[in-house]
Amino acid sequence: MKSRRPLGAAVLLLLAIGLLLGGCQRNAPLPFKLTDISGHMPALDFKLTDDQGKAVSGADYRGKVVLLYFGYTHCPDVCPLTLAQLHVVMQRLGKLADGARILFVSVDPTRDTPAILHAYVNAFDPHTVGLTGDPRVVEALVKRYRSSFTREPASSDGNYEVSHSSAIYVFDGGGNARVLSTPTDTQDDLVHDLHLLLSTGTNP
Repeated sequence: MKSRRPLGAAVLLLLAIGLLLGGCQRNAPLPFKLTDISGHMPALDFKLTDDQGKAVSGADYRGKVVLLYFGYTHCPDVCPLTLAQLHVVMQRLGKLADGARILFVSVDPTRDTPAILHAYVNAFDPHTVGLTGDPRVVEALVKRYRSSFTREPASSDGNYEVSHSSAIYVFDGGGNARVLSTPTDTQDDLVHDLHLLLSTGTNP
């Protein structure tokens, strides 16, 4: 006669399979519309000074969905346009926006003091925090996220512009990089992905 698997063992096997399937479902990737960078970018980590003159780190923003953007207050076009669009995004999110922070990191720390940053970012949206710091620290942070910037030669009056990348890095509440938004992406897609992250928890 063929041996039969004990009934108890069969039940345990089914339970184990069910738990494994359940785990897979819980860890399934979210249906992002923007470029999914989960696992391809380092976690949110920095030590800078905010626009209130306070020393802050990436850990201070745990529990918040973070939109990280590199720019500067003297930027003639891209930065103000981006911040104005992010203000509209925050408005569209409604109450969920309270769980998000826009971190505007200056790539021109020589001119962008905390006071100047404070006046600048607050002209756009209350969910925005200006960040500055030692030029070497800022440069290292830019490289950490594979971004870039270049200071252009100064004009005769001493003014200069800074060419910089314009991507927005989005981190979940656990500080994990999740999606990347570029100027070619639509506002609707950014709102969609932020809504997912803000309504599903910190570490889906």
